[in-house]
Amino acid sequence: MENKTFKMTLAGRELKIETGLFANQSTGSVTVSLGDTIVFASAVMGEVREGTDFFPLTVDFEEKYYAAGKIKGSRFIKREGRPSEKSILNSRLIDRPIRPLFPKKMINDVQLIVSCLSADLEVDPSTTGLIAASAALSISGMPFQGPVAGVRIGLVNDELIVNPTYQQVAEGKLDLVVAGTEEAITMVEAGAQEVDDEILLKALDIAHAEIKKICALQKEFMAVYRHPELEVTLAPVNAEAHQAVQKAVTPEMLDGIKGTTKMEVKKKIKELEKMLMEKYAAELEAGTFTKKHLKEDLNSMMEKNMRKNILEKEVRLDGRKIDQIRPLSVKTSLLPKTHGSALFQRGETQSLSITTLGAPGAALVVDTMDEDSEKHYFHHYNFPPYSVGEAKPLRGPSRRDIGHGNLAERALIPVLPPKEQFPYTVWVVSEIMSCNGSSSMASVCGSSLSLMDAGVPIRKPVAGIAMGLVTYDGDLANGYKILTDIQGMEDFAGDMDFKVAGTRDGITALQMDIKVKGLSIDLLREAMARAKKARVEVLDAMDSVIAAPRPELSPNAPRITSMMIDPEKIAEVIGKGGETIKKIVKETGVEIDIEQTGLVLITAHTQEAGKAAEEWIKRITYVPQVGEVFTGEVVKITEFGAFVEFLPGRDGLVHISELAHQRVNRVEDVVKVGDKIKVKLLEIDPQGRYKLSHKAMLEKPPIAPRPATPQA
Repeated sequence: MENKTFKMTLAGRELKIETGLFANQSTGSVTVSLGDTIVFASAVMGEVREGTDFFPLTVDFEEKYYAAGKIKGSRFIKREGRPSEKSILNSRLIDRPIRPLFPKKMINDVQLIVSCLSADLEVDPSTTGLIAASAALSISGMPFQGPVAGVRIGLVNDELIVNPTYQQVAEGKLDLVVAGTEEAITMVEAGAQEVDDEILLKALDIAHAEIKKICALQKEFMAVYRHPELEVTLAPVNAEAHQAVQKAVTPEMLDGIKGTTKMEVKKKIKELEKMLMEKYAAELEAGTFTKKHLKEDLNSMMEKNMRKNILEKEVRLDGRKIDQIRPLSVKTSLLPKTHGSALFQRGETQSLSITTLGAPGAALVVDTMDEDSEKHYFHHYNFPPYSVGEAKPLRGPSRRDIGHGNLAERALIPVLPPKEQFPYTVWVVSEIMSCNGSSSMASVCGSSLSLMDAGVPIRKPVAGIAMGLVTYDGDLANGYKILTDIQGMEDFAGDMDFKVAGTRDGITALQMDIKVKGLSIDLLREAMARAKKARVEVLDAMDSVIAAPRPELSPNAPRITSMMIDPEKIAEVIGKGGETIKKIVKETGVEIDIEQTGLVLITAHTQEAGKAAEEWIKRITYVPQVGEVFTGEVVKITEFGAFVEFLPGRDGLVHISELAHQRVNRVEDVVKVGDKIKVKLLEIDPQGRYKLSHKAMLEKPPIAPRPATPQA
């Protein structure tokens, strides 16, 4: 088929969709370009993944360094290998709005690979990647209920900008990504600087208007290139098991599944499972159905009953009202040797957050396809298996861990002090000790508390809350209920996970995922208003324990001393091959960072060490004045005098005539190498050489009286 280009204008740049040039053995493949950025996406459907009970979709966003004309920074590894955190976040950005648009019980393997082939380094390629992924799926013949599109919105000088550049995002107050279909918004993710709810809602409205245009373009593209429908496999349903569970489990039994803790609920579910196994032991033995079939049907019944009770009675599993937060607990200074620590608990969910302060040189170096930068604040989120009572091997951070850590990081960046005011590198780790939903928002609260406990001068505390949604089989028209502070089962069986973080004055981070086809702006407005009320309630609980950063840094934290030197003296402080600065670091035990402006930052664990290093650097950079007196060390002897190092790395000549008041025949008769002597600076000649005198520091010998003249 002749290659045809479909194009439109998106915020002043040409957006084009094409197919047929690359990867024609893929189930679906497209190239999408936006200006000079070109993203390729391939979608391939494989065979049934045996034994799975979930949709096996994998999404990988690949950064190609050649796209930016760049060679990877590592001296030893030049091939792109393990994906960067940014690649993982972009993969999640694409995965989340696409996954709900496939049949829930589909068990064919589907793989999406999205590769940036050309990057203009002006606009982030992630939303272009989402459009490419959607277009590839839309023509593949798979049962994808798209198309879907994504748009980024910025806020610069109080103006909302579609598809902002990197610079506009950096200078502005908002970095918002919105995904959706023609009908509604399906995903939101944002970092913001205390932006008002109404501004965000306006941004969502603007974004959806652009999304509709991009989806319409994809539909034109599909009409020409759509492949024949593919036959897919859905997870089989065992009718006998379904009927057996329906017959044995009554509504009263399902209503009895409740409790304030996860263990209470699990115990009651286990009791019903045991009853079913005993009741249908003969059928299980005969192979009519399996234990797994019974458990799955019971779980399905329980979820439907839970949703029904919420929708019709506003009754939740743990007995809370739909707008009620679980009990809160806040503690700080739990760990005596860390720089800052806090435990935030909401219901059963616990986040232990630890703050560590380091030297400016400890900053995280980010080397990706489109940027080389340093992060002086970074947040890590760990979700160990014991937090949900499971035993699993540890395999390092998952994509979920990376995503949640990034969300908490974005939530707190707007309240952190500028580097000029607080030059430390700040590392926060959130250890999820126990989880029953909303652990990412618990990590936001815990990290805010931990930073204040460490004495980091954040402007305001930040809190987060997760909002949920329950509908009648995904149909909003038949009614819905918004839930405040969702717990694990409400997240898993509900229709929305809407995380909102911020201060009392505005939102700093958002993330929304839904399982229905889309949400209206009015519903989002209602959810955000409820989230704000809950956020203030959480902040009140936090303030009752620690309302502001501690006035002093933790005694365990290093101290940073700053000083300015003449930029022309930087080379002297560093020394030949770094010899001088290495010596200072080795002998004092400090860390030293020097900026091109001449700003020197000394990080020391004791006041004495910091002072010693500061004095050393002052001596190196000191501009001596004629007439000043120094104590120096003899470093070299010649026939005509001795060279004395009177300041670190700086020596001058004491001429033989300036060694003593009396005549000196040999320099060695007065001094030898290694001697410490006092000297006075006599002169600095035009070549910058120093002329010193030791004689000037010695008392003049008394003048012997002349012998009397004999009388005639």
